[in-house]
Amino acid sequence: MARREGAVEDLGIIKREFWRNKTVLVTGHTGFKGAWLSLWLRHLGAKVIGFSKGSVGSPCIFDALKWDSSLVSIQGDVRDLKALEDLLALHKPEIVFHLAAQSLVRLSYSDPIDTFTTNVIGTVNVLDSVRRAPSVRSVINITSDKCYDNREWPYAYRESDPMGGKDPYSCSKGCAELVTASYRGSFFDNSGNASVGLASVRAGNVIGGGDWALDRLVPDCMVAFSKGEAAVVRNPNSIRPWQHVLDALGGYLLLAQSVTDSPTLFSKGYNFGPLPTDTRPVSYVADKLADRWGAGASWRLIQAGDKAVSQAELLKEANFLRLDSSLAYNELKWRPVCTLDQALELTADWYKNYYSKVDITRFSLEQLEYFQGQLSSARSK
Repeated sequence: MARREGAVEDLGIIKREFWRNKTVLVTGHTGFKGAWLSLWLRHLGAKVIGFSKGSVGSPCIFDALKWDSSLVSIQGDVRDLKALEDLLALHKPEIVFHLAAQSLVRLSYSDPIDTFTTNVIGTVNVLDSVRRAPSVRSVINITSDKCYDNREWPYAYRESDPMGGKDPYSCSKGCAELVTASYRGSFFDNSGNASVGLASVRAGNVIGGGDWALDRLVPDCMVAFSKGEAAVVRNPNSIRPWQHVLDALGGYLLLAQSVTDSPTLFSKGYNFGPLPTDTRPVSYVADKLADRWGAGASWRLIQAGDKAVSQAELLKEANFLRLDSSLAYNELKWRPVCTLDQALELTADWYKNYYSKVDITRFSLEQLEYFQGQLSSARSK
């Protein structure tokens, strides 16, 4: 496909013709966001090469979905530079989404070395292998809203705000952003690889079906409700920018299209946060999930003896963080299409169908098609 540097007339549209038969590498494809992204790419007609350490526990959304030959799943570690180089040489992807990470704040306290080596050195390895891979046209590095120096004020963080992070996870994501900026300035913008686009993306608390990560509100609620138990909530007053996973991933896909065709215009960092009205406390989300689940579902505050967690550890979790997504609105014509209430309905319905033994691949595709319909409706307004 010939480059159309500066072609912006079709921004805001996820284009099937762009993705059809493209070879796309997704690191961390077995994770929550990685599996949904791989499913969407496959639905768009792309050939997906997944690279991951393997399934992330049981249950796992990647294992729950059915995959055909349009996805090649490779087990490996992003800290293994040679494995990445060999993969790129063999499969020759055009677009790379880098999601592989240690993604839990509280786990980063117990294993900071694994967190830093995976999230920082892993990012270095991906970008260093890409700069010597002639097939690659663009890279999207998925970091986190926690990459910012969070001072817990009501101000919404912009892409120009300083990176930071007090806990090891947040700090590692700030470091990954600095690594991305360094590689962009040193090896992509100002070298023979200037035609390769390199962007980073920061999203808030994404929710949706198939997340079973430890110590996260939605999975904790869904697992408890499925057992007929009350969910245990740690910080009901903490405020988070909640959004459906497909809203964030839709932004990543739009950015990949733009940065592939116009690398000098779109090679930068972007926030993909929810509507300002969807920055809500934990208690609101727990209440809505319980209502949607029905059957007497409820939650309660954590008590002494519930888990081997000290009060000091609980206080290490940030209480407030909000993103300003104006850059994505203005430059990519991206908008979140799900309200928080819609996102919670989609999420609860996914888990109810999973625990009811419904064909979850078919149901996930139905949710994806519903979401794409919402995108089209929003675009036409």
